[in-house]
Amino acid sequence: MWALVEDNNVTQVFTRPKALTIGENQYQANIFNLWSTSELEALGIYAVVQDDSNKKDKKYYKNTEQTFSFSDGTVTASYGTATAKDLAMLKTEHKERINAQAGSLLAQYDWYTLRAADGGTAVPSNVATYRTAVRAKANEMCTKIDGAADVDELADLYLPTGNPPAVDRLGEWPTLGS
Repeated sequence: MWALVEDNNVTQVFTRPKALTIGENQYQANIFNLWSTSELEALGIYAVVQDDSNKKDKKYYKNTEQTFSFSDGTVTASYGTATAKDLAMLKTEHKERINAQAGSLLAQYDWYTLRAADGGTAVPSNVATYRTAVRAKANEMCTKIDGAADVDELADLYLPTGNPPAVDRLGEWPTLGS
C-alpha cells in the first residue's frame, strides 16, 4: 500500500499499483514496482506502514476505518479505538454454535434412539454414555460462555491452553468409547 503526500498531507492512498497523474506528469502503474523507494518518495509516494496496535479481533470488536498520517518521512495507517460488539448477542451466537455442534455430534447416533423407541434393540451403553456426555459438555460450554463478564473474557475462552494438542478453554468434545 502506498500514499501520495502533498504539502505534508496524505491526499491519496493506493492499495495496488495504478497509473496516476501528479501535476502535469502521467506515470504508469509499473513505477510502484520498478522505481526505488527514493525515486517514489521524490514524487511524494510513500510506502504505508501499518500500525495495528488498536486493531482488535473483528469477531468480537468493531474496528474504526484506518486513518493515514504523515510524519518524519513516514506514512502510517492506524486504527482508532475499537468498540466491543454487544456481549449478549455474542453469547447467544456462541451458544447457538455450541448447540448446533452438539446436535451434529448426536445426530449420527439418533437412529439408535429411534430403534429403541420403536421397540427394537436397546441403545448400546457406550452410545448412551457418549450422548449424555455430549449434552453435558454442551451445557458446560454454554455455562462458561454465560459466565464471561465481557467480550475479552468471551474471546479468551477460545484461546489454546495446555501442551499439544492444544485445545481452547471451552474444552474438547467427548469421543465415543467402545
